[in-house]
Amino acid sequence: MNAADLENGNQEPLQIPIEGELDLHTFHPRDFKTLIPAYLEACEAKGIRQVRLIHGKGIGSLRRTMHAILSRLPEVTSFSLASEPFGGWGATIVTLRRKKDRPPETGG
Repeated sequence: MNAADLENGNQEPLQIPIEGELDLHTFHPRDFKTLIPAYLEACEAKGIRQVRLIHGKGIGSLRRTMHAILSRLPEVTSFSLASEPFGGWGATIVTLRRKKDRPPETGG
């Protein structure tokens, strides 16, 4: 699938490998609100509890958007910028809570 396919309405589901690392450069920021929680849930289902999300260094807009989303997710225990060998301030390391350890969801 390429940009022309999307413009023509050919929006097939994109298969993302669930390996504990996701490069957000390939996605539109408007998709982050659903993409990030879905990816983290898929990681947790595979037993992956630490995930690296790559947002790049740039001016920080992707990082801020992603951190705002992460701060609201019950499945996230913590997140912080990666150490230098793992991308420094261009990537965020997310630690996931096991499903059984999550706080109960509230309707809302």
